[in-house]
Amino acid sequence: MLRRRTSIKLIDLFGIRIGVDVSWFVILFLLIFVLPSTFRQELHSSDGVAYLTTVVTVLLLYASLIFHELGHALVARRQGIEVRQIELFLFGGLTQMSRDAASPAEEFKIAAAGPLATLCFVLVCLGVDLAIVGPHRLWDAARLVSVKSTPVLLALSWLLFWNVLLLVFNLLPAFPLDGGRIVRAAVWRATGEKGRGTRIAAKMGEGFAVLLAGLGIWLMLSYGAFGGLWLIAISFLLGQSARGALMQLALTERIEGVRVADVMDRHPVAIPAHTPVSRALEEFFLRYGWSWFPVVDELGRLVGIVRQERLQTAHDRGEGWLTTGAMVDAEDARTWRVGEDRPITEVLSSESLARLGALLAVDAEGILRGVITVDQLRRALQAAFGSPVG
Repeated sequence: MLRRRTSIKLIDLFGIRIGVDVSWFVILFLLIFVLPSTFRQELHSSDGVAYLTTVVTVLLLYASLIFHELGHALVARRQGIEVRQIELFLFGGLTQMSRDAASPAEEFKIAAAGPLATLCFVLVCLGVDLAIVGPHRLWDAARLVSVKSTPVLLALSWLLFWNVLLLVFNLLPAFPLDGGRIVRAAVWRATGEKGRGTRIAAKMGEGFAVLLAGLGIWLMLSYGAFGGLWLIAISFLLGQSARGALMQLALTERIEGVRVADVMDRHPVAIPAHTPVSRALEEFFLRYGWSWFPVVDELGRLVGIVRQERLQTAHDRGEGWLTTGAMVDAEDARTWRVGEDRPITEVLSSESLARLGALLAVDAEGILRGVITVDQLRRALQAAFGSPVG
């Protein structure tokens, strides 16, 4: 429930990791396999030209998806939300944010930023089309009617069609689509209740998923169209996401008011920063058998974490005299900490918790007060629902 599957990194943009799920390669290679024959007919060209045009066009399509997600990510950053990763998968993209929107205005700005970015991409494509064929033939060029097709025009026409389709689809008022998030922001603003906005948008998402599945089944039974299967798959994912939002809402309502301090272990084992590496290995890692420990200064303030393999490497190099504080993980220490007064709902979606297996609870002065683990969270959720949580 708390862990995410690791994606394959493509590139870093604006300090944001762009990754792809394995499923992304499925549709990538499927498009590259299917489209060349269609492109060859449109271009009246050789296989090589059609294939190259296909590859460039498909990659530009995925670039437009990244551009869409960057719209969400950069606006979220302006709202003070940390964004570390964008992940592309079989049916689109996902921007992973450190927290949810804290106000209807934040929710609206972040949700609307993606479609706005896609609209800008569409306008750029139209602008290039306009520069090539002129205003009087723009509509024909977009439809490849009465215009001699070239690789550039074909790519633009294909990209225009799919981005306009994605823009319209994303603006549908069904959670978790951007339009559904805009609906949630509107209801939240009107009622002052985020939960009500989430519930209404998610119910609309469930209803839309049913309609989409029905359309897909009709297309398959009536025409044997492969697109019908595609719509069914999309409807399944949308319905699953909408139901997940409703479950998350129910969970949040059950554990509302529960803070990190209420479930954390108040007696964390920490290594003083002045402890020599050799002593830390013997008295902490060998004794407890853990792979990492928090490190604190003389006032008990959290410095960061230190891993066994790093200390062992230093010890094997004959540097056992180094202090543990000098070997603290270089990654930002804020990644591993959480305020003891924060609600545990903020901890549930923490990437650091998924990777480290625990978060370190600190007070307002940064003094280490406890540790909260995945098992402790699971027990808290089990107590809230009265049944095991997987």
